[in-house]
Order: sequence, then C-alpha cells, then structure tokens
Amino acid sequence: MSLAYIILGLLQQQEMTGYDLKTSCFDQCIAHLWPADQAQIYRTLDKLVEQGWITCKIEIQHDRPNRKVYSVTEPGKAEFARWLGTDQPLPTIREPLLVQLHFADQLSNETIIHLLEQQVADRSKKLAECETIDLPSLGDESADREQVMQRLVLELVLRREQTYIDWLKIAISVISYQKPYASHYQIL
Repeated sequence: MSLAYIILGLLQQQEMTGYDLKTSCFDQCIAHLWPADQAQIYRTLDKLVEQGWITCKIEIQHDRPNRKVYSVTEPGKAEFARWLGTDQPLPTIREPLLVQLHFADQLSNETIIHLLEQQVADRSKKLAECETIDLPSLGDESADREQVMQRLVLELVLRREQTYIDWLKIAISVISYQKPYASHYQIL
C-alpha cells in the first residue's frame, strides 16, 4: 500500500491543502494507522497531480501565502475504487525491538528489562491515545457505515497494542528470572 491511496481516500471526503491533510488527517485521524510527515505528503501530492488523479487549484490570499487546494479527479476516484477492491498482500513488518531482543543474550538482564519497560511505556501511551478516538461502539445502531468501518479498524489497533503490552510484560517477567549473562570471552 502506498501513501497515495490514503491521500486519495481523504481527498474524496473533502478538498484540502497539504497542510490540512497533515494536521487534520494524519496527525489527528489516522496517525494510529499510517504516520506521514509533511515532506512525504507534499511529494505524494505532486505525484498524484502528475498522474492526473488529483487537481490543484491556487486560492489567492491577500494577508497570507497562497493556498494550494487539492481535489480528486474522476480518474483518481476510479483508481481509488479499483484499489479498494484489490486484495492486499501481508505487509513486511520490521520490528527493531524484536531484532534487538533476538541478539540480546549478551546484555545484562537489567538492560534488556529497561528496553522492554520503555516499550511498555511507549505502547501504553499509544494505546491511551487510540482509546481517546471518538467513534461509536460496534453495537451502536446509530453509527453510520463509515463510522462502523473506522471502528473495526480501531478495534484491531487497540487489540494489537494491548496484546503487545501483555507480551512485553511476560517477556520482562521471564527475563527477570534468567541467569546473568556470562561472557564467552575472558577479559584480560
């Protein structure tokens, strides 16, 4: 998946500037799914304009710099609809902490536990942020279709973070009972 399809989806909801996409959408609505920085967003907007999937109109402002407002074209809507119906491959996941842990037998238990506790704190913070997202519960019959889809996604994110936190706590417990690291090399 690419950032382009997320931007197409967001622009189908309403016309926006690159700044609006960053602050109103990526920072507030979907940061838990797909973070993006300002430079990535603007590069992708330029590519989407080149492909003819979005247009850009300049709004003249007298007291501020001019604004570029982006909207989706008919070919962009068709491409987004095509992508929505496409089966997605499993993502390549890179977990730096798990790679560290894979090789961590040479670290002290205290050092490993410190790394894991930091991850518990970071993931707990992310979980708390996700829990503040205001969407109706899955059983709420007043929820519209868009809210139901967004809630389904949020439920998976919440469960994933909670599962990761639970696993980190188990790992901390297991490591705290491990014998200390014994160097394979003698220090002279």
